[in-house]
Amino acid sequence: MSGRGEESEGFGSFLGMAYRSGRRPGDEPTEWLTLGQAAKYLGVAQSTIRKWSDLGRVPAFYTPGGHRRFRRRDLDAFLEHSGPTAREPAGPTVLIVDDDARLREYVRANLELEGYIVREAGSAEEGLQALEEEPPDLVLLDVMMPRVDGWEMLRRVQEQHGVGTIPVLMFSGKVEEEALAGADARGVSAFIGKPFDPQQLIESAKQLLPK
Repeated sequence: MSGRGEESEGFGSFLGMAYRSGRRPGDEPTEWLTLGQAAKYLGVAQSTIRKWSDLGRVPAFYTPGGHRRFRRRDLDAFLEHSGPTAREPAGPTVLIVDDDARLREYVRANLELEGYIVREAGSAEEGLQALEEEPPDLVLLDVMMPRVDGWEMLRRVQEQHGVGTIPVLMFSGKVEEEALAGADARGVSAFIGKPFDPQQLIESAKQLLPK
């Protein structure tokens, strides 16, 4: 609670400074958005708007606590300058399902730099829910996960969406030879053994889903 209060107090001081330095009598109040709100407003991932602000494409202001804040009018100007396609996805959508958060983050960061939209799920259950909300163009699916493994998730995906409707690239560390040999028969688009160079997973994803 104390941390939230400190951040609110810091943001209040930040708004006060911004008000005094950037607003004249009669001006409309400035509407400030957090990083998450700005990303949702532009229809992009938070990591994408971070990159844009670092590159100077979208102006960002910082609170005393180091949190980014964005003015809505700056976002509107960015959209107007970039054209109507700015709100559209920058590229195909990839869903990565793995209980390894570090691997998910690595894959996400690299694919987003290539212009893909990346969504994450930390379990098969989360992955199935994400599929129902918005089917992706490609699924990167780990075999070894707790509770519901990748093979079972694959079966449910195919049961609901059909075999081959959504390409699935599966990866794992400990895989029985029989299961690996039967991956094609199960409708898997590609299979990569793990541990592996994560860059291999990224390159395979790009080959299966070229922009």
